[in-house]
Amino acid sequence: MKKVLILAEGQTEETFIKQILAPHLLPLDVSPVPIIIATKRLKSGTQFKGGVPSYEKVRKEIQRLLGDSSAALVTTMIDYYGLPKSFPGRAAVQGATPLERVRFVEDALSSDINHPRFVPYYSLHEFEALLFASTSAIAEVFARPDLEQQLAAIRAAFPTPEDIDDAPVTAPSARLESLYPRYSKPFFGPRIAARIGIRVMREECNHFGDWLARLEEPDSV
Repeated sequence: MKKVLILAEGQTEETFIKQILAPHLLPLDVSPVPIIIATKRLKSGTQFKGGVPSYEKVRKEIQRLLGDSSAALVTTMIDYYGLPKSFPGRAAVQGATPLERVRFVEDALSSDINHPRFVPYYSLHEFEALLFASTSAIAEVFARPDLEQQLAAIRAAFPTPEDIDDAPVTAPSARLESLYPRYSKPFFGPRIAARIGIRVMREECNHFGDWLARLEEPDSV
């Protein structure tokens, strides 16, 4: 079994990895192991987890995971939206499309870490974009069929779910919250993702699909 360590932004990503990614990857002899980013470590051993701290701290976490020689691959699952400017390439990002911009920043991170077993991944623009792979699934889990038309209109306005923009009031999560104020990422996110399934998400979300392909064959890196 090939172990893949995934440095995850928070609880939602951890649940997604355990409940959605793992059942898909385990039959391929790949075991994904989520590790939530430790935003603070005390000498006593106590850790504070969740969210994205400065790049210096994330870099140390990545290097710590790369110290595990039993891992075939180390990767990340962090939202591109709201990524601190301290991250490589973020302050002077280049690219005409969202996909080009996120790849530019991922390449900058890869160059800085400079390790053959490291593959960076930023969710474009955030985890909730994956949920727009099926607006009917969102409406079903919300138990609000009346919202499906509005959700479908949002999705139809962009080439792919991952192109939904990252402005504070129009990012995927903000759009969900505006239509359904009870939306909670840790509660609803994994449930909607499970309803959608890996196949649909990878077909609708090319950047996610490319990352998934790397996870399926960690030795190819």
